[in-house]
Amino acid sequence: QVQLVESGGGLVQAGGSLRLSCAASGSFFSINDMGWYRQAPGKQRELVAAISSRGRTNYADSVKGRFTISRDNVKNTVYLQMDSLKPEDTAVYYCHAVTSPLAPDYWGQGTQVTVSA
Repeated sequence: QVQLVESGGGLVQAGGSLRLSCAASGSFFSINDMGWYRQAPGKQRELVAAISSRGRTNYADSVKGRFTISRDNVKNTVYLQMDSLKPEDTAVYYCHAVTSPLAPDYWGQGTQVTVSA
């Protein structure tokens, strides 16, 4: 079992920055992929960014050049630095983790990010 606890959401003006953190705890040997998804009202949940245990990253086209994902494998924590925020970035952001192909995906409880125009 893996528990994911997110922090760092909030309200920010357009052009501002926020940093999300997600700490994993529980009984696991290692975490493979970690990442962030988001879901805006009336829309499907979408991938924002992901990072493998070796540091390989993947970003949604809409956030490339503005968001940076990173992780600390010792602390089992993943971060999302969000710069140049836009109102369309407003959503609930969910942390996601995968320990192995045979295990279920793990999700955090979500943290609200609101960007005002």
